[in-house]
Amino acid sequence: MGVPHSMLTVRTQGENTTVAQLPKEIDYDTAPLVGAQCEDLIRQGCVTLVLDASRLEYLDSSGVSLIVTLSRKLDDRAGTLRLAALNAHYQHVWTLLGLDTLLPVYPTADAALDTPATPGCMRTTEDMGRH
Repeated sequence: MGVPHSMLTVRTQGENTTVAQLPKEIDYDTAPLVGAQCEDLIRQGCVTLVLDASRLEYLDSSGVSLIVTLSRKLDDRAGTLRLAALNAHYQHVWTLLGLDTLLPVYPTADAALDTPATPGCMRTTEDMGRH
């Protein structure tokens, strides 16, 4: 059985933080491969996953769904998904879809790394518990 072609380029891997560079295209065919690789990183203990989109030129709805799903998976583990360096077109689409409130986009992967971890993913459950 052949090894699936690697879609992600893991640039930096710290103790619990990984920067993974997304491929040029994420579509119906490639999203499952990218997702599987990200899920492997999460299983290996990655708590903060930075998706570097600086090479990304094409993202369809399956790619958007993948990113939202990964964000939820990390939330379930009290982790964080950070999206960095989306081009202007997809930054606009992200905002139009209202996803920037769920998952803000950082200008660069370094900016995403420099931002201190916040327990933002826990906010909703804590808020519900207070009321």
